[in-house]
Amino acid sequence: MAALGFTAAAPLVGLVPAAYAADTVRAEVGKPLQEAQRLTGSGKHREALAKLKEADAIGGKSEFEKYQIERVRASAAAAGGDNDTAARAFEAVINSGRLSASEKPKFTEALAGMYYRAKDYPKAITWIQRALQDNPNNATMKQLLTQTYFISGRYAEAAKELQSSGRQSEENLQMLANIQLKQNDKAGYVQTLEKLAGQYPKASYWADLLNRVQGKPGFSSTLNLDVMRLKLALGQLSKPSEFMEMAQLALQAANAPEAIKIIDQGYKKGALGTGTDAARHQRLKDLANKTLAENTANQATQEANLIKEKDSDGLFNMGYAQVAAGKADKGIALMEQAMKLGTARRPEEQKLHYGIALFNAGKKQQALTALKAVKGTAGEAELARYWTLYINNPMSA
Repeated sequence: MAALGFTAAAPLVGLVPAAYAADTVRAEVGKPLQEAQRLTGSGKHREALAKLKEADAIGGKSEFEKYQIERVRASAAAAGGDNDTAARAFEAVINSGRLSASEKPKFTEALAGMYYRAKDYPKAITWIQRALQDNPNNATMKQLLTQTYFISGRYAEAAKELQSSGRQSEENLQMLANIQLKQNDKAGYVQTLEKLAGQYPKASYWADLLNRVQGKPGFSSTLNLDVMRLKLALGQLSKPSEFMEMAQLALQAANAPEAIKIIDQGYKKGALGTGTDAARHQRLKDLANKTLAENTANQATQEANLIKEKDSDGLFNMGYAQVAAGKADKGIALMEQAMKLGTARRPEEQKLHYGIALFNAGKKQQALTALKAVKGTAGEAELARYWTLYINNPMSA
């Protein structure tokens, strides 16, 4: 995780700040002090620090003289890479109370950055928090505080910081997900993963999300086809076995038009029609075409029988197949008629399929409304939510 960058030290603007113009530096202190400034200005930082020891040795120094010495020491030590000396000098300068309102935040942030880079995380946190006291809206310090909490193992505090922000960056959501995994917070991890898939759609986020929903206790195997439908939309099907399985599931769901589309995509991608199983692929294609032809020939009779028998599932599946065949208006009407019968074995699954069909029919807003109404405890609600994420934030294949 990359650390945030900070300026090592604010530049000195002269020995006597305007706010303290009445303060003076005695000649015996000023001489080594000015020489140290000259040396550090020439890149001779070690020599500058050595010269400051001459000023340190002078007795009876005023608070202002001590302040000026520490300012020069802070600059020389920071520029020379002597972080321990720089940190002590920065603390002395900040605690002197003599920094101007514009300088104090710069010194405080720089000191926090020094401790962070030195991996002294407790002190880094202390100074980051002081910086945030002066400016609670300092986004740089907020980010550094979260990173410091995370790196130092203070996960609960890091998570609290992350969750308190509004729309989070992808990096912050990844950090939060990492924390939730470390804390075995499975529910929280899935919620964060959903945000990643929705706001920053990537194949890896979607793959993790869909694998987890299928592995959830109580997930209905009847929804496996719906998971594959979403994977197909996301461009995550590539293996011959995946296209074959999905096409077979579509045929079992009485959706021959969908099965044909799946098989055609498999052929188009080169996953089907090649290799030692090419003949098997062709047999499945022939079966799908034969099934479609038979269903089309008998459709009017089948539809009448399903309505007469009040077979909600059969009539609904017929409507879904019509949508897949490109007859959206007819198909949607049949699906709605079937749902009104109230005899479905899995009504929440019907609602899910209705939402997906509306989307496939080009009715986006109606689809989102339908998906929002899906409840269910066997995976229907999660898949409805994931379809909503995909519809609102599509990821190209």
